[in-house]
Amino acid sequence: MATAPAIGIDLGTTYSCVGVFRQGKVEIIANEQGNRTTPSYVAFTDHERLIGEAAKNQAALNPANTVFGGLVERNYNQDAKRLIGRNFNDPALQNDMKHWPFKVINDDNKPRVQVTYRGDTKVFHPEEISSMILYKMKESAEAYLGAPVRKAVITVPAYFNDSQRQATKDAGAIAGLDVLRIVNEPTAAAIAYGLDKTDDKERNVIIFDLGGGTFDVSVLAIEKGTFQVKATAGDTHLGGEDFDSRMVSFLSQEFMRKHKKKIDNDKKALRRLRTACEKAKRTLSSCTQASIEIDSLFEGIDFYTSISRARFEELNSDLFRSTMDPLERCLTDAKVAKTDIHDVVMVGGSTRIPKIQKLLQDFFNGKELNKSINPDEAVAYGAAVQAAILTDGKAVEVQDLLLLDVTPLSLGIETAGGVMTVLIMRNTTIPIKKTRIFTTYTDDQQSVLIQV
Repeated sequence: MATAPAIGIDLGTTYSCVGVFRQGKVEIIANEQGNRTTPSYVAFTDHERLIGEAAKNQAALNPANTVFGGLVERNYNQDAKRLIGRNFNDPALQNDMKHWPFKVINDDNKPRVQVTYRGDTKVFHPEEISSMILYKMKESAEAYLGAPVRKAVITVPAYFNDSQRQATKDAGAIAGLDVLRIVNEPTAAAIAYGLDKTDDKERNVIIFDLGGGTFDVSVLAIEKGTFQVKATAGDTHLGGEDFDSRMVSFLSQEFMRKHKKKIDNDKKALRRLRTACEKAKRTLSSCTQASIEIDSLFEGIDFYTSISRARFEELNSDLFRSTMDPLERCLTDAKVAKTDIHDVVMVGGSTRIPKIQKLLQDFFNGKELNKSINPDEAVAYGAAVQAAILTDGKAVEVQDLLLLDVTPLSLGIETAGGVMTVLIMRNTTIPIKKTRIFTTYTDDQQSVLIQV
């Protein structure tokens, strides 16, 4: 049986998306519910394993056994994506664990997710959880294309380190995919923006990618099908989930004030409150007020309240402002003035937040933001194009495309005194090869441990 074309997968912390390039264009593939994005949720019950919408819909009833997120991205995905590639003692992981209703255990300083499945206690690596989400995306693609899918390009946040990238690749292999390449999310989004821009004029473009769990910003120069990343910066631990957490904390305190009851230790109540907060956040992107109505939230008490956009912005003001620091750093590293930026392209669902848009517009002195691409689908779109280039670059639409990416973090080795000696600076165009001669620490030394 003939195999399907290679696919592109955006494995997101909160939602995932898959696309394919065929017959000269990208097609974003809907799941069995007809939705073009799928919640990055996996749930374990007494009878079955659920993935996607079905898993998310029962999260409030079964919070301890519902895991969400690109576990690989955050190094620990209840956020499987927040779990991936991280050590158990990572301070960011420890902080996230306070918000997760599922149990994360320490296995030789590596985080593992512990759930109850069919009556038994099961322990999963973050990569295994992420692989289940990837397998779901693969299944959707196979149903749509009517043929087995073998190859894929998977995207990750630009600021992922090597262990997180390898963990994502491992997750793909577990899902039965030959992972052709791991591509940075902003770079993939830039392809979606620039695929139809074939003029000779060089354009400096900012890709501002704020999703559910991670934040990236990249500066690219696009000219005649060449996409050159000049610099990238970001925060693998900032996104819409963090904004939700601020609202959950605020409203749980309001419940305490009104009813003298503390819900912080009730996983089901917190899960229902978080779901309501996520819905309210989305409402506040188009309205100035959102109502929250939860019947029998805790001990039979109904919780009815409202929150204004101004209050939401106040709760998250420091997080919103913190997106500007990587933006400044990225422009500095790229040696590009903000007045020389032609387009500011927004990617990721959290860029729909009006305050984020205003901060970005003010930073660029009132410049109109580019909203020409779908922020939820752009990354999968670019990944699908890259998959086509790597498997069948003959299509006229992609045959002349050239991607020049950078390493987001400096690379080096540990030398005497525990000092890191940098060999390849961050934002160096890859592939790159560097050679340097080092001496041993003592005379007649027989072996050496190289810590990269």
